[in-house]
Amino acid sequence: MSDTDMTHAIQADEIREEFWESIADSPFVMIALDSERKHSIPMRAQLDKDANSAIWFFTSRDNRLAKGGPAMMQYASKGHDLFACVSGNLTEETDPAIIDKHWSKPVEAWYEQGRQDPSLLMLRLDLRDAEIWEADPGVTGLFKMMTGMTMKGDEMGDHARVPL
Repeated sequence: MSDTDMTHAIQADEIREEFWESIADSPFVMIALDSERKHSIPMRAQLDKDANSAIWFFTSRDNRLAKGGPAMMQYASKGHDLFACVSGNLTEETDPAIIDKHWSKPVEAWYEQGRQDPSLLMLRLDLRDAEIWEADPGVTGLFKMMTGMTMKGDEMGDHARVPL
């Protein structure tokens, strides 16, 4: 592996780690099915620190995401310093242990019959890859923005396409 390839791999790993830390801090995303020409809808991600290739969502069986399939998830961090577009595949999660693991009082508030509600559906987004941007212009970038100088893409922060 060349030094350039090694640097890029390290950078991608760091950006991937920043993504997971950021989404853990603010787990709200927008998601849509690839097969539909409908707007993305907001969802709260249920994260598992031991499963970095999947994200779960509680929803109802009448939600337009319920049928599952290839999907795209968009994410913007609280501080607007990290942005991600994640591709994956939505499928129904049927493992009771996973559902129980993520069940909570705030989730229960959405379901009239609680955990036994017939409309309850948990979806799993099996992650394929992501394009992640870190907005950190650094001193040179800030100076250029403040003085109206022309910015270059790499002066605004890091960017990587990463497998998840």
